[in-house]
Amino acid sequence: MSHKEAFEALDRTLTDIRENIIFGGTPLVIAGDFRQTLPVIPRSIPADELHACLKGSYLWQLVEKLHLSTNMRVHLHNDTTADSIDGQITFPAEFGHNVETGDDLKDKVHPNIIHHFTNKKWLCERAILASRNDKVEAINMSLLNKLPGLNITYKSIDTVVEQDDAVQYPTEFLNSLQPPGLPPHSSSLKIGAPIMLIRNLDAPKLCNGTRLAVKSMIPHVHEATILTGPATGEDVLIPESHSSL
Repeated sequence: MSHKEAFEALDRTLTDIRENIIFGGTPLVIAGDFRQTLPVIPRSIPADELHACLKGSYLWQLVEKLHLSTNMRVHLHNDTTADSIDGQITFPAEFGHNVETGDDLKDKVHPNIIHHFTNKKWLCERAILASRNDKVEAINMSLLNKLPGLNITYKSIDTVVEQDDAVQYPTEFLNSLQPPGLPPHSSSLKIGAPIMLIRNLDAPKLCNGTRLAVKSMIPHVHEATILTGPATGEDVLIPESHSSL
């Protein structure tokens, strides 16, 4: 569900463009369950999410509430065809390949990776998506360990902006954080390993989401080959960078 400020901004805009009444007199249907679709507030507590939903807005008292009373899932309980359905679905063969385990998935997407990882075209044609960063990290480490060569680990230097906060937020705590949009405190690399930029460095060549392959690792800078985008095949230097929250 959208943040209450989004509804309030829409109300102000329509009121300014149309009439001086709620949403400018435009009927607006809002559907959802506040127990399931609260706004997502980064680094917040449950109370912040409750306060950010539409119920916490001045608009809520002007909303006409309609409640659904019929459960359509059980409304057709007398339908005899319901008994013939086991609740399972079958994917057609052309939909994709089903695998049983995570190892099978990695072998299916990156077969014989040790023999193909130097092929840049082969690398940029495949990727594994996951719903959580910890799963992505586990998959990355598993595939990285299959590559030949020395595994070099890089660690971030995490500090607080205000030194007065150093006691409240010790370095060990900062190292444990994994905020969205930032890499983990510890990252491992090998020559030939695919990597991805997570910030814009030199648009349109080096943008957030650009995929590259590590070519060499020099102190304070990495040399990499671009795998995607308008500069595919070009070698670039990726320097150390500073990020803040």
